[in-house]
Amino acid sequence: MDLRPFMIGNQWREGQGASFVSVNPSNGGEIERIAGAGIADVDDAVNAAREALRDPAWAALRHHERAAFLYRMADLIAANTKHLARVQMEDNGKTFSECAAQATSAAATFRYYAAGCETFESELTTQRGPSVTMTVYEPVGVVAAITPWNSPLTLEAQKLAPILAAGNTVVLKPSEVTPRIALEYARLAIEAGFPAGVLNVVTGAADVGRALVEHPGIDMVSFTGGTAAGRAIAAEAGKRLKPVVLELGGKSPHIVFADADLDRAPKTVADGIFSGGGQSCIAGSRVFVEASIFERFMESFTAAARGYTLGKPDEPYTRMGPMVSFNHRDQIARTVELAREEGAQILVGGELPSGGGFEQGAYYPATVIAGVTNQSRISQQEIFGPVAVVLPFENESDLIEQANDTEFGLAAGLWTSDFAKAWRVARAIQAGTVWINTYKETSISTPFGGFKQSGLGREKGLQGIRTYMEPKGLYWHVG
Repeated sequence: MDLRPFMIGNQWREGQGASFVSVNPSNGGEIERIAGAGIADVDDAVNAAREALRDPAWAALRHHERAAFLYRMADLIAANTKHLARVQMEDNGKTFSECAAQATSAAATFRYYAAGCETFESELTTQRGPSVTMTVYEPVGVVAAITPWNSPLTLEAQKLAPILAAGNTVVLKPSEVTPRIALEYARLAIEAGFPAGVLNVVTGAADVGRALVEHPGIDMVSFTGGTAAGRAIAAEAGKRLKPVVLELGGKSPHIVFADADLDRAPKTVADGIFSGGGQSCIAGSRVFVEASIFERFMESFTAAARGYTLGKPDEPYTRMGPMVSFNHRDQIARTVELAREEGAQILVGGELPSGGGFEQGAYYPATVIAGVTNQSRISQQEIFGPVAVVLPFENESDLIEQANDTEFGLAAGLWTSDFAKAWRVARAIQAGTVWINTYKETSISTPFGGFKQSGLGREKGLQGIRTYMEPKGLYWHVG
């Protein structure tokens, strides 16, 4: 099997670190052997990014000229939609249709930030004295972007596009479980004409990410992943007063009041946790249902859960493909078994599938758990899989107390026909995003991030460009 290299300064290299294999979770087959970066490679990537930061070919560009690179990147992603979708599907097992939609979204992300870059403005501030005062925004410098395995097409685009729109340079380190989309983005960046060193990709395991975070040539770290890793990054960056943006875990409450639309709500609540195999930071994994409608809701919700047909991710009938890896599948299964041992009721799923070739892949079914409290481990722990814990509540105050009783605060959803109640509850829930009578709708124009242990800072939206910039106050004496 040929070794696939990574890219530094628009040059492909095989690296000094240990190589590793990308495995297809639908059948356990080896796809590609990927070159691993060593410490010297990380140094070279950071140095290439620092040189590009000073290179007039990038640093001296006007905003509309920089935007042209992002527009070209968007066009190339759009032209390669099917190829990129298949690459991600092979790497992480999500259905082809979901991966194709994510490729379309990635192209739109680059277009959005190209437009934002082209129209970006500084600000005149309130005048108080003999000088004209203004705020201008400078690139923060070299950004290390460290991304997870669940949706590299969208999550890597949502880092690269605003980082580059702000005039920075970047070293991207993808998950070693799903490295191939980052390498495809590197290929397209060269084709788009980005100057050497503006976008670099290094591949490998946690030691490569750690080397980036600790590197003195990195000016900022942007990380999406687990809360434990985010805390470690924040601690290390704090030693150097290095800014970070962290998008971390969640255990999001999805709330159904008695006055909800009970025709739509059960299906959408099911989509909120089971789409993408539940491998999403915003998955609505804690389902709170008002006690007076609990039985009625559960009948429809469990039926919707059973409708998530397992299958190969490129089959049109498949609603849920495999988990990203066998190791992750086994972690989910152990968590559910522990809940069963502690007295949980497994209403749907909860068993490894057999027959039909499922033994060859990392498959796990949609699973519904009841009979536990909000204090149970299964209710508090982020599982990152297709596991819904359903919890009854008595009234609005009881609901708010339970929903907020978690270390996380990334997202939430609620269903009610009462406008005033929707407003009260949405404002009371401690979460960075709240959906009302819908779930998992996304918009690149709306800032995204979490409260509490779900992260620091905001990505997306025009604010997402300023996340990667330093504001500078100017005083121009005119007396």
